[in-house]
Amino acid sequence: MKTLTPTHISRRGLLQFLGAGSAAAVSPRWALGAGAGPGDLKPGTAPSCGEAVDPGRAQEWQKTLAWWQEAKFGMFIHWGPCSLASVEISWPIMEPEPQWGITQDEYVNLYKRFNPVKYDPTAWVELAKAAGQRYMVFTTKHHDGFCMFNSSFTDYKITNTPYQKDVVGMLADACHKQNMPLGFYYSPPDMHHPGFRDTSKLARENWHGQPARPEWPLYLHYMELQLRELLCRYGPAVVIWFDGLDHQEKYDGYHFVRMIRENSPGTLVNNRIGVPGDFETPEQRVPKRIPVKGVRISGTNPAEANALPSKLPNPEEVKPWETCMTINNTWAYNSHDRNFKSTEHLIRTLVDVASKGGNFLLNVGPTPEGTIQPEFQERLRGIGEWLKVNGDSIYGTKYGPLQDLTYGRTTAKGNSVYVHVFEWPKDKKLEVPDLGTRVAKVTLLAGGQRLHFEPVGNGVSIEVPAQAPDSRDTVLECAVY
Repeated sequence: MKTLTPTHISRRGLLQFLGAGSAAAVSPRWALGAGAGPGDLKPGTAPSCGEAVDPGRAQEWQKTLAWWQEAKFGMFIHWGPCSLASVEISWPIMEPEPQWGITQDEYVNLYKRFNPVKYDPTAWVELAKAAGQRYMVFTTKHHDGFCMFNSSFTDYKITNTPYQKDVVGMLADACHKQNMPLGFYYSPPDMHHPGFRDTSKLARENWHGQPARPEWPLYLHYMELQLRELLCRYGPAVVIWFDGLDHQEKYDGYHFVRMIRENSPGTLVNNRIGVPGDFETPEQRVPKRIPVKGVRISGTNPAEANALPSKLPNPEEVKPWETCMTINNTWAYNSHDRNFKSTEHLIRTLVDVASKGGNFLLNVGPTPEGTIQPEFQERLRGIGEWLKVNGDSIYGTKYGPLQDLTYGRTTAKGNSVYVHVFEWPKDKKLEVPDLGTRVAKVTLLAGGQRLHFEPVGNGVSIEVPAQAPDSRDTVLECAVY
């Protein structure tokens, strides 16, 4: 397939076509009022290439960041023609393994058969809401370079499949109608674009990209044009979620962050394009300590967390962060992967993330027909049912004052400390160490039953029922003063 590059039209003409000359801010169509957004914050300065931005734009950024940190739980979506072959997205051509059973030629031509006739974006949004997820992040282009939106700058895209419809546009419309904030995953690596790498070779030979080639600036222009499309045609975007893999500095992240700030000042940017970003992104894991400013955390390597302080940080030291995780072992749909995490495991992971002040971005890989498989739906709805009862202990909370409990976790909000109990005491006595403040009342969050407690040293001993009301996680609310 032929990939169009900015050489086919002047750069100035293209940028004018996409509205770059005005750099107009895109106002969110999803509500930022009570219950849906962060509320009012004082103007400040958002990161923008090391330069201050005007207070109005900084305020939009601050509002989104505050809202996002309160939202806690989102849906990640990895989808594309690769679902037809039940293989992981992109990696079978970057690092081929016999287990995938597919050649690069077969992989890159899957789009010719991709026809997800059962795709219903409204149903996806409704499922996310039923799960208690408060934002969605959709993979618009993964490393394979296939675009799930109707980009004007390539023909390797969803509208050139038998399906022909613009999947991203349909999801954006459904999200706007249902007041669901939407973000866009966008991969800087692109195996299909001849500016990123010499495409006469197999991707496994040069998938890291070739920035020393003279074509590299053309590829960066292509990235900019597509990002403007996503922001100005399908936005507003609550986040641009980059996934730059290694040597991310080659993408000139400062330029792209500045462009995003100019066109959509309320959009967050993660830390995977060679610049610090608005939040850290551990992957498939929860750090054992609370992420703080000055320590970069990204990807699957748990050793990064060794640089984090063991002591409880001050609030101003904490860095926003979000872990992304799969329900089974693959990001894209794989009918052979039956290793599903249990609902209990996922609830406890959400709690663990919230106890350290982070967000949980839980992935689904839709089927080739465009549906979300029953095993995923069952687990998502199970989390949602738990959140209906215990959501106060997750949404809007900060990291908990007790980080080393053997039987559970803690979260905090206002004058409440929530004790999440995974392992119920057999003697009906729950010992809670020093919370750093006095306890006025203890209740079961589900139902409000008041529990008797007594001071023990600097902590409290709580009399609890013989059986855990919820074996997955029973939450006790401690009113403190």
